[in-house]
Parts: sequence; structure tokens; C-alpha cells
Amino acid sequence: MIDLLKSMKSMDLTSGFSRLIRNAGLPVLFVVSTVSGGWVLLDKSSLLTVAEPEFPKELTTFTPYSGNPVFSGTGADTWDQKIRERGYILHEDGQYYMWYTGYREGKNQTRFLGYATSKDGLTWTRYPGNPIHQADWVEDMSVIKSDGTYYMFAEGKDDVAHILTSKDGINWQEQGPIDIRYTNHQPISKGPYGTPAIWKEKNVWYLFYERNDRAVWLATSNDLKVWTNVQDEPVLEKGPAEYDLHAVAMNQVIRYKGLYYAYYHASAFADWHEWSTNVAVSKDLIHWTKYAGNPIMKGNTSSGIVVNDGKQFRLYTMHPAVNVFLPVSRK
Repeated sequence: MIDLLKSMKSMDLTSGFSRLIRNAGLPVLFVVSTVSGGWVLLDKSSLLTVAEPEFPKELTTFTPYSGNPVFSGTGADTWDQKIRERGYILHEDGQYYMWYTGYREGKNQTRFLGYATSKDGLTWTRYPGNPIHQADWVEDMSVIKSDGTYYMFAEGKDDVAHILTSKDGINWQEQGPIDIRYTNHQPISKGPYGTPAIWKEKNVWYLFYERNDRAVWLATSNDLKVWTNVQDEPVLEKGPAEYDLHAVAMNQVIRYKGLYYAYYHASAFADWHEWSTNVAVSKDLIHWTKYAGNPIMKGNTSSGIVVNDGKQFRLYTMHPAVNVFLPVSRK
């Protein structure tokens, strides 16, 4: 150790310059050159931690649960004969709550909202009063609880996003379509705007939405009534890699160790016959870097979200059935 410091002192370095040094068999040290030309070795408690990897394994690497799928359509002549698109799961007070979209097979079938609960996130029980909301078309939802109220951001008919609210997660009140404006405060052009994904921070609501799955935009609101684009260009676009060359849509945003992570589904095919689950990282919710290891789930396991089970994250993919993928340390 002394020889190492002596050799460093002999280096021609500008006063005040600092660096991290790693030597075989030694811990990482932080050594500061002082004005007098000496060196000060700071103790570990005074240091910033070494940077974590941008894509930690606990957010990207999962193994399929042997009992998959854990939830699916009934396959019988019921309102939820099939399920589709993104459902959503919250883990609160030791209980798992899932909202999902059910429909009957056939053309022009209305998508209704269903509800299920679980003690372990693996074995689910349908709510006996399903469907819990029949007044409006509800699919591809994102749910957040804020100040004792559940807010659901979902697609309606013709892929127009709308908001519902509830005090108990079962009885929902329609709040109408989401009013999104360009940066010049004019309404966005007519047409679909769907797959809404919500994030709230410091009383600001952040809404990620897609238009025909060709890209993802970001709008913000302080009152949930009027939403304004942070920029009129997308914050996440298709490609250039093959796995998301033909479609992208945001499913969920989380914050982990100071960074934002977006889970999004994508398609490598022009006819969208197969989807994948992917992840990207950002420092500001606007500029995103896609994971080089994407897709993290293939084989038409899409609409993925992560849920913290109290100790670690598990990944759920929601379409066309609910599958769970556990951390690699668990089987």
C-alpha cells in the first residue's frame, strides 16, 4: 500500500485531480492530490459509491415460472372467454390485485374490465362480480394509486385513451378521454392515441402514449385535465434494431437506484403477429437508451410489467395470457 502511494505521488498530476484506483488484491481507493503535493486517502464512508450498471440483472434477467400461465381467458362461453393487451398488477399490503381485459371471441366484441386477486401473485381468484365495468370499452390499462384514489389510464374504443377513477379498485367512474395538446397548446391531430403508461412525481403526472404503435410520446399535466407534450417529437422510436423495427408501445415506468426504466413491447414483424418485451433506461424521462440485450422476453410474451414482491422484482407479461418470470435466483 505504501509503495503504491509513493508511486502515485511521483506522478505529474494537477493539484486537486482525483481518480479511482483499483489494484489487484486491494479495495477501490479514492486518492486526492493536495495543494502541498501530498496525498490524502479518504475512508470508504466519505466516498460516493461506484456507479451501478445501467441495466442491472434484477431488472433484465428472469426465468419462467413452471406453472405458467398463471391467468388466462376461461376458454368457455363467458364474457372473458379470452383476455388481451396489457392488464395491470399492483402489490399492496401483502395482496396482489390485477385488472384485465376480457372479451368473447368474434368480431366487434366489446372489451370489458375484470378484476382478480392473489395472495402470492401466482394463484389468482376472479372477482365474483366481474365484469366490474361495462359502461365503457376498457383495455390496455395502467393503474396508479395516489392519495387514496386509484387512477386507471386505458384505451377505449378506436384506441382513444381515457381515465377512470376508483376508491376501492372495483367501482370505477369514467372521467372521459385524455385531452392531449401539442407544445403550442393546440389539440393533437385526430386519430388513435393509446397504450397510456403513467408516472407521477412531485405532483406532476407524466403520460406516455403511442399513435398506431409507431412511436411513444410524452405529455405532462398538473390537473389531469389538460396534458401538454414535453416535445412534439417522440421520446422512444422504432428500430434501428430488428426486434422493434415495426412497432413500439410503453407499458410501465419505474424508478430504481436513481434512474428511470421503461418496459415496452415491440414487434419485429410488419403484420405484428408476434410481440416481445423490452427495457430502456433514462435519466430524465425524455432521453431513453435501449438495452443492448433486448428483447428480454420473446415468443409473443408481451405487455410486460415488473412488480416488486417485497424483496425483489418479478416480471409479468400480460398478452395473450398472464405469465410470470421470477428472478434468476428463484425457480
